[in-house]
Amino acid sequence: MNPTFTKVHAEILRGMKLTRCRKCGCMRGTLDNLKASLPLLKMKDAEELLKSVNEWSERLMPQEYPCFGCKYCIPPEAMTILTKKYPSLASSTLSSCEMTVTSNSWPPVEGEYTVLDTSAPVAVSTLGSTRLEEKLAKSGTAGLCIVGKTETENIGIDKIVKNVVANPAIRVLVLAGKDTPGHKSGRTIHALWKNGVDRNRRVIGSDGRRPILKNVTVSEIKKFRQQITIEDMMGCENTRTIKRAIKDLAAQFPALPDSGCGCHGDCSDQPAVAPISVVMPSPAISKVKAKKFSKSAIKLDKAGYFVILPSKKTSSLLVEHYSYDNRLLRKIEGKNGRDIYLTIIENNWVSDLGHAAYLGKELARAELSIKKGLKFVQDGA
Repeated sequence: MNPTFTKVHAEILRGMKLTRCRKCGCMRGTLDNLKASLPLLKMKDAEELLKSVNEWSERLMPQEYPCFGCKYCIPPEAMTILTKKYPSLASSTLSSCEMTVTSNSWPPVEGEYTVLDTSAPVAVSTLGSTRLEEKLAKSGTAGLCIVGKTETENIGIDKIVKNVVANPAIRVLVLAGKDTPGHKSGRTIHALWKNGVDRNRRVIGSDGRRPILKNVTVSEIKKFRQQITIEDMMGCENTRTIKRAIKDLAAQFPALPDSGCGCHGDCSDQPAVAPISVVMPSPAISKVKAKKFSKSAIKLDKAGYFVILPSKKTSSLLVEHYSYDNRLLRKIEGKNGRDIYLTIIENNWVSDLGHAAYLGKELARAELSIKKGLKFVQDGA
């Protein structure tokens, strides 16, 4: 077996010896990707590795979490070794998803962000620092157009590119806050701006786990790189320092004349809601003390996961349904949580009772947050 396949085999075998890895979606996703990509090489070494992959797949345990957030994630690192040697495989290792782009409003792609001034020239990504995003959103800083977090090095960046190129008023993208471990979304954005992507849509120079952009076109990436300048403030969580930088950058890069988002009406009204605790009533007949469960005890739903996006502007809820390889399967929109979760159940898009309960809880919180005008942050499973 040649050195590349030997390294990949050794890395995955090392992971398979760890119970944590056998329960993680990272390992499951990597093995699925290898099953899809190895046959394309038509090599004896690839066939031998594929046999091991099939054996490993049989030894996987029920998945408990899509990603445990390990500092060094063995399965994606193994996949990176393979795709660096055989770049053509990159396009078969991450499924694309369709993003619905709204033509009459901005931002055109839904996400967790706050819009302050659509004609302002500065956008800010706080990467993995959620609290920093909330502080800047409330600051009312002149020159700030939009602020939001970016936690993934693929879909998260796809959305940034789509929204930025849809608003030519944006001239600067500030990267602030703590970069996401492993995913390295901030470094990936910087590498995209500096180097672009290769023919397989992999961001050149990124060492993120899976920096492959499949939901934006090459022309959109080119326009993004030409339109904006990156201000690297990664690691900085000082609100005052970032606010001063925004004001200075707004003066340095004034918005272009008549370069607004082009939408009709007031499109600056974005969700501004916060987490709310829902207190459930005690049982009327008997009281049972609930057992305390750790997060590792949660069994994830094989049908995928859901991202809830409440909109104060439309007084509605949007739910995105993803597979565990981050492929957007569908979007469900409704005026209340009940209609949404009944639609999901009716169509068998949830297959685990615990997941259904979690989804109902989060939809109730999201619906209540719209009514109270507070910031909604989806809770972990």
